[in-house]
Amino acid sequence: MSKLVIVESPTKVKSIKKYLGSEYSVMASMGHIRDLPKSKFGIDVENDFKPDYINMPEKRELIKSLKAAAAESDFVYLATDPDREGEAISWHLAKILELDLNEKNRIAFNEITRSGVEKGIDNPHRIDLNLVNAQQARRVVDRIVGYKLSPFLWKKVKSGLSAGRVQTVALRLIVDREREIEAFKPEEFWTIDAKLLKGNKSFVARLFGMADGKKLDVIRDEKTAIDIVKALSDKSYIVTNVKRGTRTRQPAPPFTTSTLQQEASRKLNFTGQRTMSVAQKLYEGVDVEGFGTTGLITYMRTDSLRISEEARSAANSFILQTYGNSYLPSKPRYFKAKSGAQDAHEAIRPTNVEITPDKVKASLTAEQYRLYKLIWERFLASLMAPCIHNTVSVDITAGDYLFKANGYKVKFDGFTVLYEEGRDEETEANIKLPEMEKGDVLKLKELLNNQHFTQPPARYTEPTLIKTLDENGIGRPSTYAPIITNILQREYIEREKKALKPTTLGVLVCDLINEYFKKIIDTKFTANLETNLDKIGLGEENWLDTVSEFYKDFDVLYKKAEKALDGKRVKIPVVETDVICEKCGRKMVERTGRFGKFLACPGYPECKNTKPMPENEIKEPCPECGGKLVKRVSKKGNKFYGCSNYPKCNFASPGIPTGDKCPECGNYIIKGVRGRKYCMNSECPSRKSKKEKDNR
Repeated sequence: MSKLVIVESPTKVKSIKKYLGSEYSVMASMGHIRDLPKSKFGIDVENDFKPDYINMPEKRELIKSLKAAAAESDFVYLATDPDREGEAISWHLAKILELDLNEKNRIAFNEITRSGVEKGIDNPHRIDLNLVNAQQARRVVDRIVGYKLSPFLWKKVKSGLSAGRVQTVALRLIVDREREIEAFKPEEFWTIDAKLLKGNKSFVARLFGMADGKKLDVIRDEKTAIDIVKALSDKSYIVTNVKRGTRTRQPAPPFTTSTLQQEASRKLNFTGQRTMSVAQKLYEGVDVEGFGTTGLITYMRTDSLRISEEARSAANSFILQTYGNSYLPSKPRYFKAKSGAQDAHEAIRPTNVEITPDKVKASLTAEQYRLYKLIWERFLASLMAPCIHNTVSVDITAGDYLFKANGYKVKFDGFTVLYEEGRDEETEANIKLPEMEKGDVLKLKELLNNQHFTQPPARYTEPTLIKTLDENGIGRPSTYAPIITNILQREYIEREKKALKPTTLGVLVCDLINEYFKKIIDTKFTANLETNLDKIGLGEENWLDTVSEFYKDFDVLYKKAEKALDGKRVKIPVVETDVICEKCGRKMVERTGRFGKFLACPGYPECKNTKPMPENEIKEPCPECGGKLVKRVSKKGNKFYGCSNYPKCNFASPGIPTGDKCPECGNYIIKGVRGRKYCMNSECPSRKSKKEKDNR
């Protein structure tokens, strides 16, 4: 009996074939094969929002092949990804291949391993039409917003802009934060530290309050600080209380999609897009020396913190053998997912804890290894014993004032022997205080008065924005990476080091949409819509009711906006610089072109002078024509170095030319971001990996 298994990704085909018998053939749909048309709205609003799905033109030959293979097979299994999107793809495949929707032909692989594949094959089920409807509702709502709001922006601002239901909310968060920062007024305050000696050991205690227990007013100026220092300079510093205790630190739970993106950004400097791309490859399968082609991690789109008891047992055995009994908690640790989590899959974990990062390092790319190591360590640490600190808090009286000093030392390292979670804020340092007892008299070494200013809220970084979206239920974790990528590519925001900052265009687009479509981009409204989509997936809500309710509100707002701006066009503010145009003397302004920002004369078309942004100019000349090299950004957001004489000179390189030529192929040697020098010819033998060289 011949059986056809259809998956989404071609990478999975090889991995899954290995685990199935000869009666199975495996093909890939390459993602979606049907979708709404790009050339028109594609939603029949008057006919229950019926979507006009079409076979994707670029998939014509693939569809023919799938139909032919299905006709020759006795049974077809639909094994697309185990999420809403995957369920919808299976439904579209069933429609195209004319499969019976009542047939149990839907299978799911939570992990691409022998046990994961066999479990999926042994547990077929019907396509879940509730999940299909949830995905369809999201697609229709997003099409309504995208195909109505984007043309609205084209007409009222400029062509090429886009608006999205969730991306605009993300943009609004960044714009609102920037306005908080701009409106912030710093306030001065002072702190006083005493550098004290116990024997020959020094430590620092901070002024905390009054000795009689009253609260000390915030010190607002230098004079008050100096007066307090004078009053303290001749006082005795006496230990009045020593409180000792222990503090327990529990490990972070295993990764969800959201926390994986956050931690990979903090620790590996990966963007969300890069994290998900690498994780996809680790899930689909990698050829690992000694293990063959196997999926190294479980499905990476999940908001669940659940792990299987089989995986728990294997991890506990590994911990016991590697670290000893003391590193296992007294009772198993279970993590509770946040409210509203779908919990359809396990948390992200290694499929086999015995496949340690060291064992696979030679078989993985550098970024695959780093991400796998992060996932493996986080999972194992989540099941380990807590870290225990011995803490001490010391009260020190000096005249009428009270100082405090706190410290700790690690009593038992627990899970921290393997892994500690990254932080967006600074954490307490490990301070070891000298041994002290009540009544001890300390020697004053120095009094320090320190000036401070209150700080504005920090700009969002990619991990803190993802965390905020996740905590507020805005969008789904699997959408965060493309959302951030999209608003970067649209130049609504820009990176300033790691911070995300709105551009002038981004602020204008945000304000325009907020003025006329405030309800649609309200965080609570967006979160409630996500909740309704979840309810549709559970069969608790009707998808048409949700879409109808959304459209009713949206259509009213859209008509009002069209009427209010009829015949009007919103002008994008120009950012003036201090750079003087050497041809006409005007102050040049910032413009944005296909390669990012540049300076232009505001006197255009009389004066057509342009030049690169000063910070983008490179000292090294173009190796082709000797012109200036400029740092630029492609449409996909990739940085490169191009000649300022473009289009007369087409030189472009991912790194800065060093002036040297490659001895193997004669091309230019360039220098990368981290200073590594290599040939710019990607086909040059010198660029081949160590593994390829070893195999020659």
